[in-house]
Amino acid sequence: MNDPEIRARLYPLLQGGVYIDELPTGTTRADVVHITPQFMHGYEVKGDGDTLQRVANQLRCYAEVYDFVTFIVTEKHLARLLPLLPDWVGIAVASPEAGALRPHRAACYNATVQRAPLAGLLLLDEVKQYLLARGLAGASTLRQREVAHYLRTAHTVPLSDLAHYVRERLIARLPERLLLREERKAERGRRAAAQQRRQARRRN
Repeated sequence: MNDPEIRARLYPLLQGGVYIDELPTGTTRADVVHITPQFMHGYEVKGDGDTLQRVANQLRCYAEVYDFVTFIVTEKHLARLLPLLPDWVGIAVASPEAGALRPHRAACYNATVQRAPLAGLLLLDEVKQYLLARGLAGASTLRQREVAHYLRTAHTVPLSDLAHYVRERLIARLPERLLLREERKAERGRRAAAQQRRQARRRN
């Protein structure tokens, strides 16, 4: 099974809130992130054609920001994946024979979320607006590195409050993401059509 086939089985299971494909997360991208007002659940998909080489980095990045993390793999990867994941990470198995994803183990709550990486899911201006609203004078002049340092070292920003703000902003931004996705899709279609016309002229 490949990535699109597995995602097609995952999407109907994501009830409530929104889901975002390919959300930049640290130094990687989460395949699918389910976001509700209460939690964020990051999903990593490993189809038959994928490898497990990036699992360690993906897990590190997801563990810093998502309340729950689940890896969805084909049977091919299951045995080799198990030793790579801590017990709190969920695992589901996709197979052509089954009509739905088969749960191997449920994801448990992740207690390792950190403020600075979590804020990194947002645009810098959005984080500055949050800090200004909390009374941090001069937040608007801070650079990205300075914002990250402040969030790592300050104890005046409750993680739960920041997490609520991040979820709120990501949900609000979804319509803009969908519009941009459609615009990119249309542009790819126009380029493909133009290339076909050029090739047809060369043949003639």
